[in-house]
Amino acid sequence: MEPMNCTADVRADRCRIWVPTQNQSGVLRTAAAVTGLKPHQIEVHTTFLGGGFGRRFEQDFVAEALRLSKASGRPVKLIWTREEDAQNYFYRPASLCRIAAGLDDQGRLVAWSHKIAAASIFARAFPGGMRNGIDPAAVEGVSDTTYDIPNLRVEWVRVEAPVPVGFWRSVGNSINAFTMESFMDELAHAAGKDPIEFRLAHLSRQPRPRRLLEALKEKSGWGKPLPAGRGLGVAQHFSFGTYAAHVAEVSVDRKSGVVTVHRIICAADCGSVINANTASAQLEGATLMGLSAALREEMSFAAGGVASDNFHNYQILRISEAPDVEAHLLPSGEALGGLGEPGLPPVAPAVANAVFAACGARVRRLPLTPAAVLEALGG
Repeated sequence: MEPMNCTADVRADRCRIWVPTQNQSGVLRTAAAVTGLKPHQIEVHTTFLGGGFGRRFEQDFVAEALRLSKASGRPVKLIWTREEDAQNYFYRPASLCRIAAGLDDQGRLVAWSHKIAAASIFARAFPGGMRNGIDPAAVEGVSDTTYDIPNLRVEWVRVEAPVPVGFWRSVGNSINAFTMESFMDELAHAAGKDPIEFRLAHLSRQPRPRRLLEALKEKSGWGKPLPAGRGLGVAQHFSFGTYAAHVAEVSVDRKSGVVTVHRIICAADCGSVINANTASAQLEGATLMGLSAALREEMSFAAGGVASDNFHNYQILRISEAPDVEAHLLPSGEALGGLGEPGLPPVAPAVANAVFAACGARVRRLPLTPAAVLEALGG
């Protein structure tokens, strides 16, 4: 919620910076480049972050404050307006996927082909991290899938777009979990299988995600009768060393296309839990953030620029729309995994799969707006 800001004090022999940043080393490099000072002459004071979900990795607002202070010879406190913040972003890459899969006569996966068209974050932010010309963030969550797929082909087509792209919580996993888990759900129904049982059948060598799905099946009341017009959807995903899974219960207004999410049950295995309260809070917060993006958040571009500029035309989830979120930690004692990011990727596909269960509309793009749901219902 806090817009980009930085306070800089550039002197002839030293520089001090106060900034909410996710990238202290980058701030130090930026300051050295702008001021010409040596690293030992620069102090970086990291303040509390009013939300750090990838954007505060970037250096543009830091460089701006440094240049202003250097030019004026005075300390400068820079705070972007909400409009400047929204329209000068590094956006989550738009992505288009084409997926095909084969099932044998027992309803088991025998082949999966997954082609992803998206811009590259690493080519700009970490060019040394490109692997044989492939952006690892563009294919993560697919190329390292936990599912037993004997024949897997993953392709990435780099798209050169004028929209600058950057990191957003869980990076490529947030995109690829949606396509992967939505299609797994379609395959389960094509095979005539229960969506949880279909996933379990393809996780024979993965006891940790199996345990999550089995726990969610019990805790969500999976398979029990629901009120008319409601449905349950499931999704699981591995990212940043942690396994996470969600079950969402939703209802859909067939006339308006409005999706109401009543509750979300999530579970995670991050190896070991150090602080249970913090761990649960990370899961709950990631779930709500993922839900906001799944239902509402969409940038608009027009006339060669960014049309979205504030919360009146960039909608986010309201408190009144927040469902009950039930988080379960199932530590396994394995190596420590992250918790800031893994709780987000399964949210959107779990909700989309629940929409299908509730009304039969298979929505294959985000966000799950009323117009998108009505279009899927009409189709």
